[in-house]
Amino acid sequence: MALLSMNEIKERAQKVELIVLDVDGVLTDGKVTFSSSGDEMVSFDVKDGHGIVMAIFSGLKIALISGRSSKVTRARAKDLKIEFVYQNVKEKLPKLKELLEKLNLTLDTVAFVGDDTLDIPPMRAAGLGVAVANAHHAALAAADWVTSADGGKGAVREMLDLIMEMRKG
Repeated sequence: MALLSMNEIKERAQKVELIVLDVDGVLTDGKVTFSSSGDEMVSFDVKDGHGIVMAIFSGLKIALISGRSSKVTRARAKDLKIEFVYQNVKEKLPKLKELLEKLNLTLDTVAFVGDDTLDIPPMRAAGLGVAVANAHHAALAAADWVTSADGGKGAVREMLDLIMEMRKG
C-alpha cells in the first residue's frame, strides 16, 4: 500500500472515532526488562499518555490490542482511563471487528497504529493504518501513514495530534 497524501489522510482522519494501539513497540520502545526478582519494566512516554488523555477528552475512543499480556500494560491503561484493553491477542483483526460490533462502529472509523507483522491485517483493514517510524519493514509497507517519531518516543502523540487537528477542520 502506498502512503497517502495529506489530503487523503485528512479525509480519513475526519471519520476516526476509535484509535486502536498496539503496545510493545508503539506505546513503548519495544524493550522489556526484567528485574532480578522477575518484575517486568517497560517505559511509556508521558507525551503519548497526555495525548491519549486529550483524545479521550475530545470524544475519541481508545483501545489497546496487544499480542502480549502484561500487568504493566493493565496498570498504564487504568492510569490513562483506557476502557478497552485486550492482551495476548495473536490475531488482532478478529478482535478489532468484535470491538467494532460492540461499539456499533465500522472499520472506516478506525485508526490502527502498529509496528510489526501481527499488526498488518488490522492496519490494512482500518480506515487509517499507521506505523511508527521504527516499525518492521513489512508494517511500514502496509501503512497509510508513518510517524516521524519512533514507538515509545512520542509517535502516538504525533498521530493523535494529527487526527485531532484534522477532525477540527
